[in-house]
Amino acid sequence: MSQPWLAESSHDQVVTDVLQGVRALSDAMDRMHSGMKGDMEMNSTDLAALRMLIVREGRGEAVSPHEVASHLRISTASTTKLLDRLTRSGHIERRPHPSDGRARIVVLTDESRSTFFRHFGERLRVMRGVAARYDEEELAVIARFLAELSDALDPR
Repeated sequence: MSQPWLAESSHDQVVTDVLQGVRALSDAMDRMHSGMKGDMEMNSTDLAALRMLIVREGRGEAVSPHEVASHLRISTASTTKLLDRLTRSGHIERRPHPSDGRARIVVLTDESRSTFFRHFGERLRVMRGVAARYDEEELAVIARFLAELSDALDPR
């Protein structure tokens, strides 16, 4: 069986190398998340919800239960069960929306944030160390590439 994408030029080969690197990174991230899931004694959907909340919190964005459902691509009934489970385990709180009194938002508890970074902190330190080897221009290109690739795979 032949390869679906054969490099016909040096540029094609570099594109292939980059995409193989993305695949290797994806595999490494899967293994990291699997380990964190075990360390934090939660399933993959619970961990994905916490990761989403960490990212959105870092951007200063409030998160509604509907946004959790949409991000995870699960039903509202499944989202309710997930949020109930994360509330009972002390990972999240449901609070009134700051500007819409009828709506609720989902926020991490201080303990959950601390636990998440305790498990993820060393990995984050290592990733920052790798990124620090590149200058600002290179990092800008890498960031743009990753954002464009993410958008291409998940256009929302």
